[in-house]
Amino acid sequence: MGALPVYPWRLAPDGMATRRQLRAAGLRPGGQDVAAQVERPRYRRGPLVAFLHRIELARPVRPMTPAKAAALAKANTARRTCPACSTDAGYVIPASLGMCVPCAYPEDEQRAA
Repeated sequence: MGALPVYPWRLAPDGMATRRQLRAAGLRPGGQDVAAQVERPRYRRGPLVAFLHRIELARPVRPMTPAKAAALAKANTARRTCPACSTDAGYVIPASLGMCVPCAYPEDEQRAA
């Protein structure tokens, strides 16, 4: 495959969309290759690049099955559960801490009381 066509930011031809734009329309790339790219210049760094796919080759998003929904709920619960105190923190546990904030900083909780 040759070089991809490159378009300036916001000047992509009709009939092409990014993955996010496809998803917002209820579509997915469906195995097609990237058709082109758009570039937005950035100060002091290389350009910001977004890859484009053809809309006419895109397929509908697969529907969520009950099994997928259950697996997703289980995974999200695991991300919220603190391994130190085994409680649901109510938020996703930061990877940098590895535990909920009260377990990571117990001295702050004592000082607040």
